[in-house]
Amino acid sequence: MIRRGIGVQSFVSAGGGTDADAQAFITAAGITDATQQSAINTLVTDLKGYGIWSKMKAIWPFVGGTSSSHKWNLRDPRDLDAAFRLVFSGGITHSSTGVLWNGTNGYGDTKLNAQSNLGQFSSCITYYSRTNNDGVYIEAGTQNGSNFNPRIIMHIKLNGFGYYDQNDDVTGRITVNLSSTNSTGLYAMSRTANNSAKAYRNGNQIGSTNTNTISTALPSQNIWLGAFNANAPIYTNRECAFASIGDGLTDTEAANLYTAVQAYQTSLSRNV
Repeated sequence: MIRRGIGVQSFVSAGGGTDADAQAFITAAGITDATQQSAINTLVTDLKGYGIWSKMKAIWPFVGGTSSSHKWNLRDPRDLDAAFRLVFSGGITHSSTGVLWNGTNGYGDTKLNAQSNLGQFSSCITYYSRTNNDGVYIEAGTQNGSNFNPRIIMHIKLNGFGYYDQNDDVTGRITVNLSSTNSTGLYAMSRTANNSAKAYRNGNQIGSTNTNTISTALPSQNIWLGAFNANAPIYTNRECAFASIGDGLTDTEAANLYTAVQAYQTSLSRNV
């Protein structure tokens, strides 16, 4: 099968066997379904083909339908905090379509400390949402203590706007008018320089802070998925079918990531 993205072609041979990294995840997560195994293998080979795999610190493909299969980091499927496997808390529904947080106390601790594991001016968070709604929900993030800064958050849609803070909520904030856009799809926030941060939906840029220079460090706390790790956490109820954290992505890499992730979701019949 040949899938074409932007700038790179991805080739997956039906008779080429299973990628070693894909197999390590399949084994750790106990994935026995042939369709799911194939989807994971193709996702890994696509990400490697696009040159994105090495930029990822953690990838959670949420496959298998249970908490025990959903916790694993595709990039490093060891059952360790240092491997960034998720630790789930609160009300969460696990199913074949992903992870549905309850919006009040459900979240996953990534064990990934933003300051220790990401570059000050190079970071990216992605979230594949299968829920279309508008409200006071934060899909991922953290901040230091009760201070607003430093912080990193993904706030897909509130009163028609998306808010994406990388490093701080002033010069590091991207505000996007989403009044005519629903909250489903692959959302990404990426910083590649002290004066360049962008937000994407389905591989297309929807906002940026290219004119703002920031110097704020990233917060020294773990990033949560499904909620904002703060003294007063804010949760989400948007179902997640894929998430990742890693180094900053370029426009081309963000588009290619969407191509790979959307193909993955389509193969599992849960694409939006």
